Amino acid sequence: MATAITMPKLGLTMTEGTIEEWTKNEGDTVEKGEVVARISSEKLTSDVEAPASGTLIKILVQEGEDLPIKEDMGYIGEAGEEVGGAAAAPAAAETPATPAAEAAPVAATPAPAVPERKEGERIFVTPLARKIAAEKGIDYAAVTGTGGNGRITRRDVEAYAANPPAPVAAPVAAAAAPAAPKWGAGLKGMRKAVATNMMQSLTTTAQVTLQRKVDLDALMAFRSDIKAKAGDQLQDGQLSINTLITRAAILALQETPQMNSNYGDGELKHIDSVNIGEAVGLPEGLIVPIIKDAQNMNLTVLGRELRHVADLAHEGGLTPDQMSGGTFTITNLGGEGIEYFTPIINPPEIGILGVGAMAKELTLKDDGQIGTTAKLPLSLTFDHQIIDGQQAAQFLGKIAENLQNPYKLIL
Repeated sequence: MATAITMPKLGLTMTEGTIEEWTKNEGDTVEKGEVVARISSEKLTSDVEAPASGTLIKILVQEGEDLPIKEDMGYIGEAGEEVGGAAAAPAAAETPATPAAEAAPVAATPAPAVPERKEGERIFVTPLARKIAAEKGIDYAAVTGTGGNGRITRRDVEAYAANPPAPVAAPVAAAAAPAAPKWGAGLKGMRKAVATNMMQSLTTTAQVTLQRKVDLDALMAFRSDIKAKAGDQLQDGQLSINTLITRAAILALQETPQMNSNYGDGELKHIDSVNIGEAVGLPEGLIVPIIKDAQNMNLTVLGRELRHVADLAHEGGLTPDQMSGGTFTITNLGGEGIEYFTPIINPPEIGILGVGAMAKELTLKDDGQIGTTAKLPLSLTFDHQIIDGQQAAQFLGKIAENLQNPYKLIL
């Protein structure tokens, strides 16, 4: 009996994946655990292993096409084995019909109703169905999908073309208008996932950004003092500015539990553990590895973990668990010379901290003398659906207070 190869779920928010590559062809012999395909979704690329040994007897989804999670990508069985049951039906249904064969259903079958869609609703459609719709001059938004998650398939478009709905003035005018742009249209892999996530974030949250500068003179003196006393023992990045800022944010999240939450699908979840995300820029896009239970880490462990996940991100070695479950994200553009910016929330989180470039500024000291002070620009974006401006300002103030009183970071 054939064994199905199914689309795995790589993260909590993943609903579908893209087949990037089949490493085996139909008819090839495979061993259980051997990589047969590579997929991408949610900014993560992963290998799909054979669930059993045998022959790859059927590939159902081609490279470049999307598929909902837990649906079948292909089958492994014995050479020459037919895939029976419900799986065999789609193959028969996709055989092109002759014009004569198509004529009878037109008269006997009532015209399909145009599906009701909400404004901005995402429409799931296979690349092949999209291509056929364009060739036939069909607006696929008017086609009812019968695939998983309401996905529009080639069969749906061909059935619509064979039996279109009766012409009505309003629908005809609407069909003539250009279709709304789709999130990530024309993009692939990680870039498409980033585009989709960013647009979803902006259209489903009420994002507001607060900005302020923090005096870092005390923090810089603290670093110098510890470095002078610890010397060669500091090998794990525990005193890097990024580690210290992350620790300050973790403490602030513990003091402001409402910020350490997830909001999605109409449900607000307050989470006890601080699972901090650190944005890492790669040539192909932005990726956010997650450090779980960061509230239990001292500076040494935190610095080591930050360096470890960043290395894994660059090497492509992150696991699905290291890419999901975040409660708050930090993104740092200080290395690029940027002071302030408006970071976009990483759903289902409700806040993200942007860190800018530290700079020396002229200031008037308490003794009336002019001196210089190290200033760090911070930009906090929050979801105003969940957090009010005053709460967000107080949270940002706690981060600043922790940085200005650096010995709190080692308690």
